[in-house]
Amino acid sequence: MPRKPFVPGAAVVVAAALAAGLTGCTGSSSPDGGAADAKSGDAATSSQAAEPGRYQTLPEACGLPSRKAIRGMLPGDGQSLSDAEARKVYGGVADITYDTDRRVGCRWTRETTAGTRHLGLDIQRVVSYDSATSDEDKAQGIYDKKKLAAQIPSGGAGSPSPAAPSPSASKGKGKGDETVTNGSKDKSATDKSAAEKSATEKAGKAPSQSSSQTSDPSADPSADPSTDPSGSTAPRVLGDLGDAAFLNDKLVTADSGVHRDVTVVFRTSNVIVQLTYDQWSTDKAMLPDSQELQDKARSLATELSDNLSE
Repeated sequence: MPRKPFVPGAAVVVAAALAAGLTGCTGSSSPDGGAADAKSGDAATSSQAAEPGRYQTLPEACGLPSRKAIRGMLPGDGQSLSDAEARKVYGGVADITYDTDRRVGCRWTRETTAGTRHLGLDIQRVVSYDSATSDEDKAQGIYDKKKLAAQIPSGGAGSPSPAAPSPSASKGKGKGDETVTNGSKDKSATDKSAAEKSATEKAGKAPSQSSSQTSDPSADPSADPSTDPSGSTAPRVLGDLGDAAFLNDKLVTADSGVHRDVTVVFRTSNVIVQLTYDQWSTDKAMLPDSQELQDKARSLATELSDNLSE
């Protein structure tokens, strides 16, 4: 049988087809490998991103406090309310917000013959859009700005500021050192004994002083001690509420009357809660009691913190 003639062109075509097939296989594997690398890189980047905050939604603000707590903060001075009036007063009025997963609020008001009390609640959920900053860190930054704006002293809850030595005490200490250096110890001992005697006499007179001498309890923290170890009703940091908290107390006198405003701000994870509680009085001689307002505000703030943690 005669052999078929060899056609060079056909060989070239076959070789080209084989080369194209190999190239196609190589090209198709390269994009897959590139995509895998890109996904790997994204996974590494996402693993380094800050974790989101604990809270992804917010509760309904007017329904968060218990009815018992609201009734206690809006006393009626013996005035009774009908069912419709009670629902209106204790139900509160919700703030208008455009995203209830980011911010909610509620307001309560009750007018009595003794004055008017207002209670406000603002709850904000903080979200950080920076992958290097967590929601919680972002919330802490907002909290710090609120604390700075309120001019709250730094330090732990109830920790009184260290008393600065008086000029006379510093001067006496210097003289004592000089006296010891000169070898005359009797005068130093005499000065110390006299100082101890004076302190003892002052301590003996202290119990006889009446706290009623101060008309405004906040003007003299020691006259009206709170539950804090320092016995202070002054603006301060609270160490037993949320992750960070402070309390502010202001007494304002105006032509229309006098009012005391108590504010408690606390942060729990990426949520910041601000509670405002004030009492107005048309009689300037009747100052709203700082201790009562602070105790009720702190009690409600603790309840809110517990409810949010559930």
